[in-house]
Amino acid sequence: MEVQHYLTCLWPGMPELWWRGRLSALPLAVGFAIALNAVLVTRYIFPEWLSGGLVSMAFWIGVLVWGFYVAKSVRELPGIVAPRKVSDEPDRFAEAHQAFLRGDYSEAESLLNQVLAIEARDPPALLLLSGVYRHTDRFESAELLLAEIRRLEVSDRWFLEIQAEASRLKRALERKEKPKEDSSDSAADLTDTANVAA
Repeated sequence: MEVQHYLTCLWPGMPELWWRGRLSALPLAVGFAIALNAVLVTRYIFPEWLSGGLVSMAFWIGVLVWGFYVAKSVRELPGIVAPRKVSDEPDRFAEAHQAFLRGDYSEAESLLNQVLAIEARDPPALLLLSGVYRHTDRFESAELLLAEIRRLEVSDRWFLEIQAEASRLKRALERKEKPKEDSSDSAADLTDTANVAA
């Protein structure tokens, strides 16, 4: 991993917020900001607010807590940035892709769910799962999944593939609707023919 990844570990809560968008880390990041500002204000701007010993004690407790969270963030960072690389589970995406190409959609879906259990925001796996839903006539699920994929910031590089899957889904929906229209047209033709004969 690059140094820039580890720089986010210097602010408690920031790696999870920055790399994963986890709002559960926001209270820690905001709390650290408030504590840091409070110590700086009471130490350097308004030192008369609190006694010097109390500010020093708060500073050293803050440094210990900060060191704990930095060490914790550095240890957890590989799992935050690239969970599939550090997981003990094997990467089953290639197998899921092969099952999809064979037309074994139930197997592909099962394998993709295993992949997504490790990394739920994986655009290739989500796109392939959308294709599985399309092939198994679960069009609403495919549309919802595509909408979800579009909301992910990591999916920006997959824009063309997302658009291609959306157009394939649109064509599949049109093909599904077309037989209904044809059958209603033929039923209307039969009714007209019966009326003319009568």
